[in-house]
Amino acid sequence: MSRSPIQNSSPNPPNKSQIASLRRLRQISHLLDNAIPIPGTRYRIGLDPILGLIPGGGDLISSIFAGYVVFKAAQVGAPRETLVQMAANIVFDTVAGTVPVAGDLLDVTWKANVKNIELLDAHLGSPEPGKKADWLFVAALLLGLVLIVGGVIFLSVMLFAWVFRSLTGQ
Repeated sequence: MSRSPIQNSSPNPPNKSQIASLRRLRQISHLLDNAIPIPGTRYRIGLDPILGLIPGGGDLISSIFAGYVVFKAAQVGAPRETLVQMAANIVFDTVAGTVPVAGDLLDVTWKANVKNIELLDAHLGSPEPGKKADWLFVAALLLGLVLIVGGVIFLSVMLFAWVFRSLTGQ
């Protein structure tokens, strides 16, 4: 996290508020994907894969933070294409995270939040800014993200309950 606020050659450099938002988004991303060093290695994990171990609720908490990153990216002027890519990273992370064991291992390596910050940095560092997404598009994207993530979480909780009932005979 010793990076400068942004590497930007854009004709419209970010203002102080945007720089503060980007710093906060990097902190959230770091917390979710890289906050905890694994002893004896150079690899780090974050709270996202740990929260993912909690059936349903952990993925929901992680997705709320990831959705916040997308929302703030829209506020700092990310174009539609970038926001869609960011949402796709979250959906993939959530869907894959529902697979027992393999999903948790993927969650450790995928690091959707880091990927989303890199997408945002690439947009802000671009000399050709894309067309800023309108708020109707952002609202529809976030609603779609909530519905997909909520549906995946609902299905995983229902599956977990069914397996539990089947194993316990209740």
